[in-house]
Amino acid sequence: MATLYARKGDPQALKVYAAAQLSNAELSFSSVASISDVVSKGSSPFGTNSILLVTPSVQLSEPSAAAAFLAGGSSALPLSVLQWLEWSETCLRPAAMLGGDALAAALQHLDAALAAGELSASKATLAEVSVFAGLLPLALRNQLPPPLAAFAAAVAAAAPVAAAAAAVEAALPAPAAADPDPASPTLAVFDADAAAYRTSRPRLPIPGRRNILITSALPYVNNVPHLGNIIGCVLSADCYARYCRARGHNCIYVCGTDEYGTATETKALEEGLTCQQICDKYHAIHADIYRWFDIAFDRFGRTPTRAQTAIAQDIFKSLHTRGQLVQQEMQQLYSEAAGKFLADRFVSGTCPKCGYDDARGDQCDGCGNLLNPTELINARCKLTGTTPVLRSTRHVFLDLPQLSPALQEYITTTSTQGGWSANCVQLTNAWMRDGLKLRCITRDLKWGTPVPLEGFEDKVFYVWFDAPIGYISITAGYTPDWEAWWKNPEDVELVQFMGKDNVPFHTVIFPATQLGTGQPWTMMKSISVTEYLNYEGGTFSKSRGTGVFGNQAQDTGIPVEVWRYYLLANRPEQADTDFKWSDLAAKNNSELLANLGNFINRALMFVAKFFDGVVPGATDKGLAEAEELGKTVGPKVEEYIAALERIKIKEGIRLIMSISADGNKFLQDTKPWVAVKEDKDKCATLVAASVGLVRLLAALMSPYMPSLASKVLTQMALPLESSVALSDELVAAAFRPHSGLVPAGHCIGTPGPLISQISEETVEALRARFGGNQAADAAAAAAAAAAPAGKPAGKGKPAAAAAAGGDKKAAAGGGDKKAAAAGGEKKAAAAAGGEKKAAAAAGGEKKAAAVVDDGPIDVSRLDVRVGRILKAWRHPDADSLYVEEVDVGEDKPRQVVSGLVRFIPSADDLVGRRVVLLCNLKPAAMRGVQSQAMVLAATSTDGAKLELLQPPEGAPLGERVTWPGFGADGRAPDEVLNPKKKIFESVQPDFTTDSQCVATYKGAPFTTSAGPVKVASIVGASIK
Repeated sequence: MATLYARKGDPQALKVYAAAQLSNAELSFSSVASISDVVSKGSSPFGTNSILLVTPSVQLSEPSAAAAFLAGGSSALPLSVLQWLEWSETCLRPAAMLGGDALAAALQHLDAALAAGELSASKATLAEVSVFAGLLPLALRNQLPPPLAAFAAAVAAAAPVAAAAAAVEAALPAPAAADPDPASPTLAVFDADAAAYRTSRPRLPIPGRRNILITSALPYVNNVPHLGNIIGCVLSADCYARYCRARGHNCIYVCGTDEYGTATETKALEEGLTCQQICDKYHAIHADIYRWFDIAFDRFGRTPTRAQTAIAQDIFKSLHTRGQLVQQEMQQLYSEAAGKFLADRFVSGTCPKCGYDDARGDQCDGCGNLLNPTELINARCKLTGTTPVLRSTRHVFLDLPQLSPALQEYITTTSTQGGWSANCVQLTNAWMRDGLKLRCITRDLKWGTPVPLEGFEDKVFYVWFDAPIGYISITAGYTPDWEAWWKNPEDVELVQFMGKDNVPFHTVIFPATQLGTGQPWTMMKSISVTEYLNYEGGTFSKSRGTGVFGNQAQDTGIPVEVWRYYLLANRPEQADTDFKWSDLAAKNNSELLANLGNFINRALMFVAKFFDGVVPGATDKGLAEAEELGKTVGPKVEEYIAALERIKIKEGIRLIMSISADGNKFLQDTKPWVAVKEDKDKCATLVAASVGLVRLLAALMSPYMPSLASKVLTQMALPLESSVALSDELVAAAFRPHSGLVPAGHCIGTPGPLISQISEETVEALRARFGGNQAADAAAAAAAAAAPAGKPAGKGKPAAAAAAGGDKKAAAGGGDKKAAAAGGEKKAAAAAGGEKKAAAAAGGEKKAAAVVDDGPIDVSRLDVRVGRILKAWRHPDADSLYVEEVDVGEDKPRQVVSGLVRFIPSADDLVGRRVVLLCNLKPAAMRGVQSQAMVLAATSTDGAKLELLQPPEGAPLGERVTWPGFGADGRAPDEVLNPKKKIFESVQPDFTTDSQCVATYKGAPFTTSAGPVKVASIVGASIK
């Protein structure tokens, strides 16, 4: 006997079973819970349809094919029946799920077929049955016009259909006056299928609707995104996109990884991979992180695609044809040492506009102005530290001066209409006020979109010409009808999210490019710009690899809803904000737990305990209190809607917590636990209002914390999609929470705690574990991986290994004012390195010496030596690091990476200096440059001053520094410090300078054969 596996009530199952009834075929029905369960019953793991027919000879998962098989096979059926089977599956069912014009056209086609006698209500062949199955959900909801309603009722009365409905437990149409049964499994199955189908289909703009195209700045694939990147771009955009969907706006949200340009070539060189391999690796990392953060993109794509090439080249050709491009011979910096033209990122120097001494070749971080590398004063090659020379090369420029009048008109009009933020307007106006110049849009690189112009075959587009076009090409990956979104300025609003450093490229360069083509592009209307999110008093830095990164957030055990809440509540909308572990815990404990979670739990637990889990109906008693709650909450919901429409995300989340606080106050003031004993009718009204407020809060929080909203609605046993819709009806119901939000008699699920407390101990552990240096974390992992087989590396946490200065509380991005000299960005970077592949030996040998793990944890374990700096140059990919060659009395100098730029701006001032180094740290790569030791320096207590430790002139190079009273047993220092043991971190806090500026450990001076080691002037310093 054949068996049909399907969900209970599925109209598709009814169609198949009715086909068996029509042909008197034997068929058994076995219900399953989900489509995945259907698939698991078959032999193919790749099935996606909602039914599975299993017979001794064949398995079929396509409903119409299964119906035809049971009816005798396709060869035995009339052509007209086969056509209706196909039409009902490919046209009618999708139209019923989509509604709108598609459904209207399908119903009109059926009405004409009935009138022409192609279908008949008086007979029930497989043709009529297949059509009936497609109409069934509409018939159950009384949504059919009279002729089709009569047709559906007649087919439903046929014996084969009635028997099939009974077998699969499908509902059949009731009399027209009857209300549809909301608990019908047939409607539940259909609604789930329809939601999935709508989600899978690309959305297109709908005339007459509000159509919103949302983008967030495309993250580079040269590192793991940190929390600042996440809140500045994708998370903020996701919150707004979720709001727009819930509000009923027709919107799509597209983003993707920006994979072309120098940043990728640099990262590929650093990691020893091809550009394609590096892009594949980091695209997957980004996608996984955003997935964990519940970022609901409609499309998360990539820039190296055929669509990107085609669209970018078409735009270029249009600009060229319209005379908006200029070719010029230009002098470009060339590194004779590296043997190539230098991309902007490989050049640094002094800004000619503001004098900032570490400006990049494309933009000055000091004043924000865009630059050409040749404009820099005292330019230097960041790859080699040498001075580049000028050589001639030919490039293509965008004629911004010619486009300036049209661009200014766009900026003036749109900044007002779109409500651009003050910081965005200020940055944009600064560019326009100073006058636009020709902008080079080609580069001498290999990794990028090829320039489609004769004579330029060996060049690619500049990444900031190419990258914004990525929004368009990623949309083309979402739908082939991408022009409906991007060339439809009348019907589509473009809303873009980014950090403030990306503003000029989106308000000047990209709009100028669009205007220059003369085509009807959808141009940015609204822009949401964030300032910087700092970390524990310092700054994040993606290029330097410091701070808490997305993949690390996943490992904390803190739920995603807490991360989303904290970052969105702390969003730097008007000024920089600071991430602090203590603040995250405080917001979790006092706001999410004590306010929001407390109210929801109290309200639902009261229903479960005193009303047997059934929401009571409101009565006349207690009505005044409930209405007063509505008068308080209703206006705040209206404010919430207004705030989100203006993209005031922090204001929206503040209002959510305010409404939750109103709920807690309502419970405290009305005391339902007293009313339940004295006046249960009054208590019923109070509880109905409280539960209604819980449902309201679930909808309001959903754009911010979708996972928490889902948990709340699960406890309430309410459907997710309809319950989070921020409709006008929901807004109106907020004024009467006791009657318009949760129906009386509704059975809730099982209430339970939603938020867990974060303890002070957890905060301290997290602060120590995530000391702000991704590079050092990688070094620790590499060290653990390099531990000898069979010998455990210890139980240390996966924290930063050998941080410069060893402070576990180092600020990310070097932001802590107590900056360390050696090894890192102002107290964050790893000593002697720390990124990716730690080399094995203290002297740079390829094989690690045995790690000594026994002995006292004191200064005698350290190999500290006298050295002299022979050469020094800027790190090629970390603006505040130097690379030095240091003679420590060995056969060849050691290479050291030090974070000294802030305190010693010129590398020349380091050359020839005698220094003291820690030489037995495990070497590692700092931003691709291996560091084999750590230069020690003293920092004042306020972090404002730093001085290198100075050995006496008579101390020979390579001499080991000793400390009287320590190591007297003749024990030699460890050959290589085990990073997992954190020996330096344990010893370092006792390093200081005394009143005579002598460096000491627990009062014992740093001693050489020529006398003690000193610093120039700092007393009471911290030595790192």
